[in-house]
Amino acid sequence: DAAPPPPRPLDGGWGWAVVAAGFTAMLLVYGSPQSVGVLYPEWLLVYQEGKSRTAWVGSVVSGVGMLIGPVCSACVVNFGARPATVFSGVMVSGGLMLSAFAPNIPFLIFSYSIVVGIGAGLLYASVITITCLYFDKRRGLALGIVITGSSVGGFVYATLQTVLVDWYGLEGCLLVIGALALNIVACAGPMRPLAPPKYYLKQRAAMLEQRRDPSKESKEKEPIKPANEKPPSHELQIAVETREPLAGRSGVFGCSALIRLIKSNELSATLALLRDKVLVAFCVSLFLFSFGAFPPQLFLEDLAQSEGLAEGVADVSLVSLNSMGSCVGKLALGVMVDLPGVNSVFLYASTVAVSALGLLLIPLTRTYLGLQVLSVLLGLMSGNWSLTPYVVCRLVGVDKMTEASGMLMLFGGVGIILGPPFFCVWVSFTMSTVVVVSVVFNAYCVCVWVCGCIHVSLFLSLVKGKFLAPSGSDNKFYLSIYLSIYLSNLI
Repeated sequence: DAAPPPPRPLDGGWGWAVVAAGFTAMLLVYGSPQSVGVLYPEWLLVYQEGKSRTAWVGSVVSGVGMLIGPVCSACVVNFGARPATVFSGVMVSGGLMLSAFAPNIPFLIFSYSIVVGIGAGLLYASVITITCLYFDKRRGLALGIVITGSSVGGFVYATLQTVLVDWYGLEGCLLVIGALALNIVACAGPMRPLAPPKYYLKQRAAMLEQRRDPSKESKEKEPIKPANEKPPSHELQIAVETREPLAGRSGVFGCSALIRLIKSNELSATLALLRDKVLVAFCVSLFLFSFGAFPPQLFLEDLAQSEGLAEGVADVSLVSLNSMGSCVGKLALGVMVDLPGVNSVFLYASTVAVSALGLLLIPLTRTYLGLQVLSVLLGLMSGNWSLTPYVVCRLVGVDKMTEASGMLMLFGGVGIILGPPFFCVWVSFTMSTVVVVSVVFNAYCVCVWVCGCIHVSLFLSLVKGKFLAPSGSDNKFYLSIYLSIYLSNLI
């Protein structure tokens, strides 16, 4: 009856099948959201509701899955990665197919952004959790391969959606990619859990307790009655009354899974992680990075077309180049972080600094070739998403990694949702010119630089002290004070 020991990572074997399944699932889920810039001009043409309002579709689909990160993490902890992956596949496929019949932008925000976004967030939490459980020494490489699937999907879907729109129109394109998303359900098969999920353990404990005390099951057994005799109405409640004590003890029967999840202490345990000041600093830095780095990449293609830079030379879209660079960056950074002597926090901060430099150069670039080079550079540096779960594991440990990743996704989702609409409102309000666009891009660049400063500060604290140790609580407190003073001086 004792709790089973925590599973030991395999670092190979069946773990590579899990990596392959996670890679495929990430490709199918994030293919369309990563290349939403291809659909953005089509939606502008069809609905005629303005750039700012249409931009909510792309920003919400990328941010809502991260915004509900704590809920997705709690679902994975309670029910396991495999059921969560199956449910996410159904949600993503249904949302994409429903978007084909969207009559206006608000309905499209619900079907494409919210439904697909929730499914994507649920899958991300499932894939990251199961991969980290299967790997330890090669965790960086495994995470790099899995998260690369989203970039490969963005590169493939950028071309695929363009072709499908030309052949079948916008509605047919969404129906086809929705049908492809159903294959996510098959990807859940190899995600074999190393340990039973929490709901199974609770159910088993309740059944064992019931066997020890049979008197609680029912006060007395009912006598056998003839088949043609209709039982009184009060006897129809026997099954409910029999299960009621079990539901009260275990919390796994008698109410829906969502209500059980809300009543459980998983969400409160996730919120309790906010007491860790170092994790909070990391969350704030991810918010700034998401707010500053995502909008320029989303509207880069539209900017090139509005300035007339893409006429006759746009053989390969900027979205495809950005996805290609992100694919290489995620895999390369995943390999680098496993090398001996490489500090993950400093490596992450370096990628953020280079991203800020690339954003500074965008307003100064007057050729499409230059924008293509910057798209590849920004894509390479955006591969630091493969480092995020690795850094989280170092901060809180693999036991709390799922909850901490959910909290991190929450902060990143807020930045992704608020960034693009803020960009569009600013440009529309000031009449889009090269000077205004330059100011906007540089303002976003400041956010990315502040994010890099936070990560450099975390790295310096790693060198000076051991804030990861339990005895380093004082170091965490002084680190938070140091960050506050540092950011005040920057302002």
